[in-house]
Formats: sequence, C-alpha cells, structure tokens
Amino acid sequence: MATIAPVRDFAFTFWQKMALGLAVFVLFSFVQSGLRNLADLRAVPVWEHLLAAVIVGWLSLFVTQPTLVRRGLVAQHRQLGGLALGVAVGLVLLFGFSAVMAVRDGAVPSFFAPSYFLALNAIGIAGFVALLGAAAVTAGKDLEAHRRYIVGANVLLLEPALDRLLPMPLMAPWGEFAVMLAQLGVLGLLARHDLRTLGTVHRATLAGMATVAILHSFTEMVGRLPAMQAIAAGIAAS
Repeated sequence: MATIAPVRDFAFTFWQKMALGLAVFVLFSFVQSGLRNLADLRAVPVWEHLLAAVIVGWLSLFVTQPTLVRRGLVAQHRQLGGLALGVAVGLVLLFGFSAVMAVRDGAVPSFFAPSYFLALNAIGIAGFVALLGAAAVTAGKDLEAHRRYIVGANVLLLEPALDRLLPMPLMAPWGEFAVMLAQLGVLGLLARHDLRTLGTVHRATLAGMATVAILHSFTEMVGRLPAMQAIAAGIAAS
C-alpha cells in the first residue's frame, strides 16, 4: 500500500488543480445558464434543485479529497470516501430521474431528440458508475490508478456543462463530437502529466479516454434506434 507524506508548502498539486478546474468549470456552466435566463428558476422542479445541491456536494468532495491527501490526512480522506460513495449514489439516481422526467414533461433541450437525450444520459451514467467502481476497487491498493479513475469519472460531468456553454443549436450535427473532443482534451492533460511523472500513459488514463470515446460512439448508435424512440415516446405519453 502506498504511503502518503504530508506536503507543507502552499503550492497546489496537479491533482488539486485538476479537481478545482473541473469543479469551477462545471459550476460556472450551471450558474451562467441561470443568469442568462435559460431556465426560470421558480418553475424548475424540486428534484432539479436537489440535483444541483448534490452536484455541489459531490464537487466539494472532489476538491477536498486531493487536499487531504496532500496534507497526509489519509484517515480523513478514507472517511470522506464513504460519504462520497453515498453522494455518488444520490447523484446517479437523481441524474437518471431528472432525464426521465425531462422527457416526460417535454423539457428536453431543443437540440436533442428525446430518444437521443435519454440514451445520452443513460449511457453517460453507466460510464460514470463504471469509472467510479474502478476507483472504489483500487482505493487503498493503487493510488495512481484510483486518482485517475476519479478524474475520469468527473470528466464525464463535463457533458451537461458543455451542453450549457457551447452553442449547440448552431453546431448540429457536430455538437456532441465537440463535447467528446473537449473531454478527451482534459484527459490529454492527464496523459501529459503521466508522461512527465511516470514516463508512460497510465492504464487508468487510457481507460478514461476509451470510456469517453465508447460512450459517445454508443450514444450515436443507440440514441437513434427505433426501440429507443419508442421508449422515449412511451415516457412522454405517461
């Protein structure tokens, strides 16, 4: 098991910078969306407010965890890991529920077909769960893999963030391709860090990149299937 020595200077580590950068970007995307009146906050369903609160909690833990590691507070890091697991479960359930309710209520963004939106969320959630599962398995056993799986899972949260920042209606049909490139670009920063510190790209970084590419490819196929269109139509009619 790897030992973690405390760092006493005030310089941010790569992992702190990565966590803080991703968290700020995701939060900024949602805040600016509200400020630009893209959503009437008074009309937003209660579960959307709950989802926003859970996202803030999740990102707060994401930023806190590498700081605890940097300070050598391993016991506290592991204790928060248990809390993070519970928050992650809530995040997954609320994301899925909100996607279904958006289809039911006709609140899907105009640049997505309901079937595509449903597939995008379902497949994205599956990828998030898979990478978090890998992070849980490697916790306490392989620090290098663990932290990279966590970053990979959070890179998937850039999907809804980028959908709110990019001019998606003007980018059809290439909007989701641009989102994929942005996600791979962030993981490219992680790969560069691997090369500098390890001399090679870590397998967990490669797994994150493969997950992003596979999820987008799979969504393109599944989102347009007649069966998915029928499921979305059934939800909308319920």
